[in-house]
Amino acid sequence: MVMVVVAACSRPEPVGAAPFAAYVMDARTGEELYSRNADTRLHPASLTKMMTLYIAFQEIEAGRISPDTMITVSANAADEPPSRLGLREGQKIALRYLIRAAAVKSANDAATAIGDHIGGSEAAFARRMTETAQALGMTNTTFRNANGLTRDGHLSTAHDMSVLGRHLFYDFPQYYNIFSRRSTDAGLAQVNNTNRRFLDAYEGADGIKTGFTNAAGFNLTASAERGGVRIIATVFGGTSTANRNAKVAELLDLGFDRAPRNAAVSIAQAPGIIDPAPAAPDDDAAIAAAVADASDATSSAGKTIRLVTTLTSSPLPRARPGAEPVPFAVADAADVPPEPVDDAAAAALQDGIAGALAEALGEELPAPANTDAAPVALAEVAPETAAPTEIVLDSAPPADSLEAQALALADIPVTDVVIADTAPVAAASPRPVRRAPIYDSPAPADTVLASAEDAAPAEPEDVVLVMSTSGGRAWGVNVGRFNTRSEAERALLRTQLAESATLNESLRKVSERGGGYDANFMGLTQDQADLACRRLQARAIQCFTIGE
Repeated sequence: MVMVVVAACSRPEPVGAAPFAAYVMDARTGEELYSRNADTRLHPASLTKMMTLYIAFQEIEAGRISPDTMITVSANAADEPPSRLGLREGQKIALRYLIRAAAVKSANDAATAIGDHIGGSEAAFARRMTETAQALGMTNTTFRNANGLTRDGHLSTAHDMSVLGRHLFYDFPQYYNIFSRRSTDAGLAQVNNTNRRFLDAYEGADGIKTGFTNAAGFNLTASAERGGVRIIATVFGGTSTANRNAKVAELLDLGFDRAPRNAAVSIAQAPGIIDPAPAAPDDDAAIAAAVADASDATSSAGKTIRLVTTLTSSPLPRARPGAEPVPFAVADAADVPPEPVDDAAAAALQDGIAGALAEALGEELPAPANTDAAPVALAEVAPETAAPTEIVLDSAPPADSLEAQALALADIPVTDVVIADTAPVAAASPRPVRRAPIYDSPAPADTVLASAEDAAPAEPEDVVLVMSTSGGRAWGVNVGRFNTRSEAERALLRTQLAESATLNESLRKVSERGGGYDANFMGLTQDQADLACRRLQARAIQCFTIGE
């Protein structure tokens, strides 16, 4: 009896055992749904790279760097231990490949190369990481390097990393889909996602980042969306990849059970881009000073955007610093006056369409929307995009055009683009179009600019995005995912009749993705898509905009 007790007590702890912590939040509202040791400062491991990438995205949006910027690999980056991309000191490599390697493969040398280029030194970049964390509300986080390798004072919490994951999704939706790629071209090699097992196993999962060191254990910040509800969960201290993934799946399930089906998105305004600071001594005093300075402003940082009932204005987005508005190629569009609209003819046509649709569906359809009703402005929601599998343009894009750059960055040869047999149509009210980010397309899922290596459906669906002649009609509205194609088509018909005033110019499109069928209205401008979705939400019809 005694020997049995001794044997049981002397069993060794699993390799990599570390203190366990977990946190679950409703990503739409930031509300806590579950917490365990969530504010305990622990080693974040490669979850750190989420902050490195967040700052890289800030720099791209500020116009200080671009995905094509050639980065010279520092000696510090070249000396980092695995996981590695295999960088050599003095080598030059495009930033986009470093971002892919850091996000997908979790390459330490790639993350360090990004940090050294932006910050000038490891210490300076770590200081900026800490300041940015404090500005985001990550009050218990201090960083000492860009990759997450164990270092004294390099600590975070399950709660803080969930906050960072939420900001990545809402602040930079145009880059977020990189976290869901199972593999990608990182320039020197094709790399596989360290999180692919969880992405493949959990329905609705689309990111975000794994981490492991002996001191940290197996960490993961994961995000998943089901039926318009998005949950973010973080686990620190898993005992194995399988154990960690099982814990996160359990926590996400708990989150989906506890979160309300309908909740308005409430997003704290993203902090301004923090200008690079002079290199600081790499000591505890410097880090403590950065935390103290940032903490003073934490309580009042940002504001909450909530649902309002009137739309007072709809200004154009501000141009990036130093960037000129770049209109799409519309030949002499500014000289073409808008065509007059025959209201009587339009009404008659709409009535005819309504009758035909009602007969085809075999049921009564809702009455068209009252176009005089005041629109409702909703809190800004990050766009989520279905996954088109073929690009159709009105004409071949010039080699130096935005379209050609976007295709090149997404590894899509111009020769793979289908040229639609349609005549160019001048925009009725031409205006400069905001230049779309040229790294990755917006979406939690793979999008029109997703890498070519991403798996394609057996029977590709065409999606027409009139990018070169339609005045920015590359936007759309998603009104739900359905189990069958026919259900999606019927939903599109009903919705178009319910909100014909804003959707008549759209193209109905059903896209098969992830075992379901997305019902999308495509071919709209950004303003049209935003207005249509606001009107639908005012009718209690769930939707979100998709596009550039």
